[in-house]
Amino acid sequence: MGKRDPRVNAYIAKSGDFAKPILRHFRDLIHDAVPEVSETMKWSAPAFEYKGVLAGMAAFKAHCNLILWKASMVIGGKGNSEGGPLRNITSLSELPPDKTITRWLTEAAKLNEQGVRTPRTTKPKKPVTVPAELTSALSKNKKAKAVFDEFPPSHKREYAEWIAGAKGEATRQRRVASAVKWIAEGKGRNWKYEKR
Repeated sequence: MGKRDPRVNAYIAKSGDFAKPILRHFRDLIHDAVPEVSETMKWSAPAFEYKGVLAGMAAFKAHCNLILWKASMVIGGKGNSEGGPLRNITSLSELPPDKTITRWLTEAAKLNEQGVRTPRTTKPKKPVTVPAELTSALSKNKKAKAVFDEFPPSHKREYAEWIAGAKGEATRQRRVASAVKWIAEGKGRNWKYEKR
């Protein structure tokens, strides 16, 4: 048997009047579809777990978003993204049929049981374009060049964007000088903020 969290009751109670029936209905559908589900609060909103995160819900001033953790795998299409079938809900009549939501929840629970992970949807970043001034300065400092060549792409990108973003030539040259010094010391562009 699943576990209900009193914090979810409080969350629903303080939500807008339009949101309360939506949130209660979705909560009940989750418990009916996956009786062993347990409730908690994550990211300041109700979350439902069954062998991992299963679903969540959030109420805003004028709409509710219902989140299915593996939406891309069980709903397909837009899933949880903007324009998806569980986004920007303002009344119960806007929800897909209960049968459909129940099927999605059941399929997502099975995926959790099987240990299937949600595929990452990050876009590959463009290759780093190092400004000519930095390339030239690094070629004159073997230590800095060796360190820069070993840097991860994120560190290279931070330096490249910082130098390329300089509006004036004098600023650009100061940044190149600072960059070469810090790179030779093995420091990333944001070294002042890195945990030590």
